[in-house]
Amino acid sequence: MARVGKPIMSQWGNSGALEPISNNMLDNKPRGHIDPSKLNNTLEGDLVEFNHFEETINSFVLARMGHPIVRVELTPYQIKTCIDEAVTKLDYHSPNWARQFAVFDASANIAIYELPPWVLNNLYNVIYKKSLLSIQSQAGTLEFDFFIKYFQDNYLFNNFSIGDYYLLQSTMEMTRKILGQDGSWEIINNQYLQLYPPPAVTPERVILEYKAIDSNTIGPAYRNWIQKYTLACAKVLLGEIRSKFSLIPGPAGGTQLNGAALVQEGNAEKQQLQEELLSEIEQPPRFTAY
Repeated sequence: MARVGKPIMSQWGNSGALEPISNNMLDNKPRGHIDPSKLNNTLEGDLVEFNHFEETINSFVLARMGHPIVRVELTPYQIKTCIDEAVTKLDYHSPNWARQFAVFDASANIAIYELPPWVLNNLYNVIYKKSLLSIQSQAGTLEFDFFIKYFQDNYLFNNFSIGDYYLLQSTMEMTRKILGQDGSWEIINNQYLQLYPPPAVTPERVILEYKAIDSNTIGPAYRNWIQKYTLACAKVLLGEIRSKFSLIPGPAGGTQLNGAALVQEGNAEKQQLQEELLSEIEQPPRFTAY
């Protein structure tokens, strides 16, 4: 069985975690009130307690739906599921402003490391410098890639097109992985990070670049996006509940409920907010091929 190493935090620390509990990255918690381990993981029988971030969203939803003037037939658990859906959607499409960094020291001959899920969820890049022909990087230099320097000096950069640029980037990336000092990496079972080749020395510094939403620093516009998407989800949920009783008997013919209208309105708002997320919030690709 392969050895699994523990990611030992280096002196650089972690820009996306609270005050470190220990130098083991697995023992630390992400910043803000968003706990990824609890997203979409709450049971109906659990006692739902909103933190400050969730309470602001809950108050926004209830106010927009008419509370306390109008009764809103939603339980805290139902609103919690709507909040989770909104946060998960934004987290999946996290733009560059949500970028975080973590640094740990790998050990020689250990290629697999267990990482916390809040790092692996949106892992963007791993910067890992392998040894080149047993030659270590010189002190004070960023890299020591003789082969890459030769490739750059002998390549003709005339009459470049977008297609040529893409091919060059792919070739440079593959050449750097094979002949340079940039190591390769992949995620295994959404729990482990595997480095290729295994580190040759101890410690070997590994930089993790990932995206995670910090509720303490999230901008007002993006916080409002979560509020509006949660509201849209709540409208659909409440509309489905009210649709079961379209008419409540009473004087003068009873009361007509707006369940169908709420479902239609909520779905339309969700569609609009998803388009806004993809076009204005998520970082677009560098080039688009039609």
